[in-house]
Amino acid sequence: MTYSIGIDSGSTATKGVLLEGDVIRRRFLCPTPFRPAEAIREGWESLSAGLEARPYLTLTGYGRQLVDFADRQVTEITCHGLGARLLAPATRTVIDIGGQDSKVIQLDRDGNLTDFLMNDKCAAGTGRFLEVISRTLGAGVEELDAITAGVAPHAIGSMCTVFAESEVISLRSAGVAPEAILAGVLSALARRSANFIGRLSAGGPLLFTGGVSRCTAFTRMLEEQVGMAVHTHPDAQFAGAIGAALIGQRQRRRK
Repeated sequence: MTYSIGIDSGSTATKGVLLEGDVIRRRFLCPTPFRPAEAIREGWESLSAGLEARPYLTLTGYGRQLVDFADRQVTEITCHGLGARLLAPATRTVIDIGGQDSKVIQLDRDGNLTDFLMNDKCAAGTGRFLEVISRTLGAGVEELDAITAGVAPHAIGSMCTVFAESEVISLRSAGVAPEAILAGVLSALARRSANFIGRLSAGGPLLFTGGVSRCTAFTRMLEEQVGMAVHTHPDAQFAGAIGAALIGQRQRRRK
């Protein structure tokens, strides 16, 4: 069995996997620095270290064209659909919320892409929005589950990152508890994401991928908003990289 490496160069994090067949043998995850090519290089060296033969390398994400040693570059829409199906074979709809964009991908029963929507023009509805607001309140995104557990959300009026940040500061000045504000931000983001999914009239099973999928509180709120089960997976953040590695496997077989 030959190895295949997929690397997803995102705006916030660089993710990579070493795939052997349908099995993930290695994972790589690091924050994307100001020079994303360095993170891609680091991922490649980490994932390919010690292998006897050079694996096929497929890149996806924003930084996919920044290095010249990849065998192939592929758009992230195709990769996320394929990666989601490996993680959860019954998936018909993928909602991916990353640092810079959010996307909804619709698949047919055979896993082929039938339609998609992408928001990459505005930070609202992305992990960046959540990161900015959390930082304004002195919290990290990874702390949101613990902070918001059992807390009633305070309504947030604006989903524009600039205006929402100002609104959060005003709410804190008025004495509103930070955990209630954070719960309100999650609720507002879930409502916006549900509307985004609804624009495709998407049906289940629904798989939630991307870095934000690690937030259980948000996943629960999204489930309430869309009115159906929202599934995730421990490797959901790697869906794009997994899909890229799968494409690499297919390309190598053809050759």
